[in-house]
Amino acid sequence: MKLTMWTYEGPPHVGAMRIAASMTGVHYVLHAPQGDTYADLLFTMIERRQSRPPVTYTTFQARDLAGSTADVFKTACRDAVDRFQPEALLVGASCTAELLQDDPGGLAKTLDVDVPVVALELPSYQKKEAWGAAETFYRLVRHFAGGVSRPSEIAPNSCNILGPTALGFRNRDDVVEIRRLLEEHGLDVRVVAPLGASPADLARLPDAAFNIVLYPEIADVTARWLKKTHGMPFLSTVPIGVQATRAFLAEARAMAGLPAMVDASNEQERSTWYAKSVDSNYLTNKRVFIFGDATHAIAAARIASRELGFKVCGLGTYMREFARDVREAAEQYGIEALITDDHLDVEQAIIAARPELVLGTQMERHIAKRMRVPCAVISAPVHVQDFPARYSPQMGFEGANVIFDAWVHPLMMGLEEHLLQMFRDDFEFNDGAAASHLHETGTAKAPVDAAPIIMPDAVDQPVGWTVEAEKELKKIPFFVRGKARRNTELFAAGKGIQPITVETLYDAKAHFAR
Repeated sequence: MKLTMWTYEGPPHVGAMRIAASMTGVHYVLHAPQGDTYADLLFTMIERRQSRPPVTYTTFQARDLAGSTADVFKTACRDAVDRFQPEALLVGASCTAELLQDDPGGLAKTLDVDVPVVALELPSYQKKEAWGAAETFYRLVRHFAGGVSRPSEIAPNSCNILGPTALGFRNRDDVVEIRRLLEEHGLDVRVVAPLGASPADLARLPDAAFNIVLYPEIADVTARWLKKTHGMPFLSTVPIGVQATRAFLAEARAMAGLPAMVDASNEQERSTWYAKSVDSNYLTNKRVFIFGDATHAIAAARIASRELGFKVCGLGTYMREFARDVREAAEQYGIEALITDDHLDVEQAIIAARPELVLGTQMERHIAKRMRVPCAVISAPVHVQDFPARYSPQMGFEGANVIFDAWVHPLMMGLEEHLLQMFRDDFEFNDGAAASHLHETGTAKAPVDAAPIIMPDAVDQPVGWTVEAEKELKKIPFFVRGKARRNTELFAAGKGIQPITVETLYDAKAHFAR
């Protein structure tokens, strides 16, 4: 454990808190000292919840250490049951309280309360938030669905959605989008868990034919247990992006025993047209660096490479439990995956990769902002602006539209700035030029300071270009490519540079933009 200004994940008890806050009828008693109650802010301020999470803290103080903190814990549990009347009680300890070794699980067995108690053992100094959320969800499902017998007759088109949680990146809207898509295709969604589910809903999970894992970081362990215990198959294709959404729907229909889709097109999806348009030439092979949780990072790399024509120059995650999956994905793009939870390592990797777009968490947003590189947030941890009031999913066809807007618009704004700089001295486009559609003034002479810039030591002999520089030049829109070539050759001739490299091209751009 180390101190840091930023952290990608909190301790595992924060993950348990996310599960409790996601569900109804569940209350979490956290054995924690005064000062460990900060996690409420994650929900009320960042996620904009209208109520505080269902968590009771024992909040013992220094003077309580002289007595029995175990009694403080048992009293807090009984008071929570009397006050909130939950259907299930979660009990556990924060990272600080863990040092006291009070054993909340053992103490819970002596409580004599009339609600089911699920004890959590979350090693705070070995595991982190996502693991804590996955373990808590697994313990709850195992407790309530473990002793339930599976019906003999189950509708083949019935399914459950597993994985969405509170504080998840756009999870709320993803559920709405995917549930709507599934129902349009004739599937019957029985339970969504943990988001919005109750303990009774968890007991109904075996009543469905199969499970759909939207977020493997949260639900993979649970889905595997349900398959082993109740024989429930599960679908784990994550429907982020147009191609993945089509594959997801095809697999879901196959598992439900429905006929294959005849037409995979969807009128709601509006991003594919861009790949067929001439405008997409500007973004082809744009270098993109991706970092986040495993699910969103892998999906982002696939979309960037296969749907938008970007070049993935960096891919990584802070989730070591899914390092193998991210490494396998990185191999497809000929790069080495970055597996780290140190934001400083990520910053150095971004600098070395020299990307033109960064896709990451709120930390990568800050890094990219300092580097003046366009950035879009694709993964938790995020800040309040990434819990928008509007409908803004990441999954499904509407999610593909949202992703397109979030990723492409920052780059297009960069194109505007590029063109403004390139044309700032042009006789038609400089600030002093009159509107071209006005006949009286439309033929205004070029300002004196708008004359073409000729380097004093320019040489008449042609200047050569390297293959890499020619490729970089082709990324400039065709309608200004000729001027960019001429200006770069003038700059190179004046400086005696031969041949022109990629660095020369950008040095010339900076020179003429002054």
